[in-house]
Amino acid sequence: MTTTPAMQEVVQLWVYLSATPLFGLTATLSVYLAAQAVYQRLDHAPWANPVLWTVVALAGLLLATGVPYPAYFSGAQFIHFLLGPAVVALGWPLWQRRAQLRQRGLALLAAALTGGVAASASAVAIGWALGLPVEVLASLAPKSTTAPVAMGIAAQLGGIPALAAVLAVLTGLVGAISGPYLFTLLRIRRPLVRGFALGTASHGIGAARALQVHPDAGAYAGLALGLQAVLAALLMPLLAGWLT
Repeated sequence: MTTTPAMQEVVQLWVYLSATPLFGLTATLSVYLAAQAVYQRLDHAPWANPVLWTVVALAGLLLATGVPYPAYFSGAQFIHFLLGPAVVALGWPLWQRRAQLRQRGLALLAAALTGGVAASASAVAIGWALGLPVEVLASLAPKSTTAPVAMGIAAQLGGIPALAAVLAVLTGLVGAISGPYLFTLLRIRRPLVRGFALGTASHGIGAARALQVHPDAGAYAGLALGLQAVLAALLMPLLAGWLT
């Protein structure tokens, strides 16, 4: 079987990329841009969430090619580093709405506390009813906080940080996909209420979805994300015995 010059160039490019940190960066950007294009083509349908399909496609790619995860992450870590500045950037929409936040401060704090307790307690209760081990329950407790915070809390509670990160990402994806349908079913139409609920239950992935829908939804989702991280980091270690 003969190969054309174009095919030879593709093979040479693959060999080069797979042996360097550029593979993780190139693969992540390429797959995400393709998923984002499909997402826009489908008019931002929740089930077509680009983060979900990027994860699925990259996992399939690594399995099919046999590229180990550490080799992939050596390039993808450049994108991972940008998560910090991206989260900090969510503060700008909040600053633009600071007058509203002053008026609603106590109500938002109460809503964040109630939502966080409901998310954590319900997950732990279901896990306990199913007979899951204590370390898994401790990993479930911070599932509605962003992954880095969830890992730190799980370690303090005696859980498994890697499992906590996976559960946090899954929670974010499920919330971002199912949230819009639930809001429609429950006739919740106000963007700020939708955004705050998504940020409370689905942290960064939910906030990203909210930003795409409405600026108010994105701003309040970012606020909920921050409140959940702070409240969980302060309160969960104190309630460790009750949670697990």
